[in-house]
Amino acid sequence: MKKKYRKLPRNTDYSAYRHPRWWPTWLGMAVMWLVAQLPIRFQWWLGKLVGLLAWKLAKSRRHITEVNIRLCFPELPAQQQAALVRNAFIANGIGLMELGIAWFRDPKKLTSMTQVHGLEHLEQARKDGHGVLLLGGHYSTLDLGGSLVTEYIEADVMQRDHNNPLTNAVMTRARGRRYGTVLGSKDLRGLFRSLKNNRTVWYATDQDYGRKDIVFAPFFGIPAGTITATSRIAERSKCRVVPFSHFRREDKPGYDIYFHPPLDDFPSGNDLEDATRINAILEQEIRKAPDQYLWMHRRFKTRPDENDPGFYGRARKKKR
Repeated sequence: MKKKYRKLPRNTDYSAYRHPRWWPTWLGMAVMWLVAQLPIRFQWWLGKLVGLLAWKLAKSRRHITEVNIRLCFPELPAQQQAALVRNAFIANGIGLMELGIAWFRDPKKLTSMTQVHGLEHLEQARKDGHGVLLLGGHYSTLDLGGSLVTEYIEADVMQRDHNNPLTNAVMTRARGRRYGTVLGSKDLRGLFRSLKNNRTVWYATDQDYGRKDIVFAPFFGIPAGTITATSRIAERSKCRVVPFSHFRREDKPGYDIYFHPPLDDFPSGNDLEDATRINAILEQEIRKAPDQYLWMHRRFKTRPDENDPGFYGRARKKKR
């Protein structure tokens, strides 16, 4: 799928997508819009079904999830690990439904069922005047959580483009209605401009981005390739780094958003120490609702030894 769209322009003007090749994507967006209009309890029920279907059929992703859960929760009996894998698919299925809410509805209607914890930490960090890097993670409430956050604060966001240009256009326009500025994942100039203007920027580092500019810091006790960009950004901009997370409540429809105190003595001057600290914070947040994390991602794909075939069952080709 990546190769199919690789050379197409990233245009957010809908008029560029009138050709019949885009009709299947438009149909998918229409279905998402329709589902987003349904009552949230029904959306959660529908998301559960979608998640269970993916758990049954998406064998490759299920294998990745099983490996990640086995590595990160070795203390759990096999039966509990299997249950966590299943629940992770359910949580991400619900997250897919919530994506429609974030893109096509006004999340303001969900503020009555949302509780924000620690907002004072962010407000205090902004007083320094150098901007705030809002350090998030890839939870199943990714887009909806981000949209809800903008009901309480003004923020910009960094995003990685979607492979499908039309889906990317819908996503970018939707986020543009919620955030002040939507920055590309490589737009460092735009990022520093936002921080210089004392803006708050949503930012996540918790995926495997390859071997460039990383250190291997423990994540659930497993050495994981972790980018050092967070330290470089904080060092250059003098911004404060504020960890935050967002979760769906388990007992009834509702959401919790957590802001934590800004990191003191960051960066420390030691990239490995900084990365270890960030991963430990992320791990702490994930443990609040472990099924609501994106375990389908090959987080431990890049290994310290390039010849190591890794955990996921496929040897990687060494770049020449």
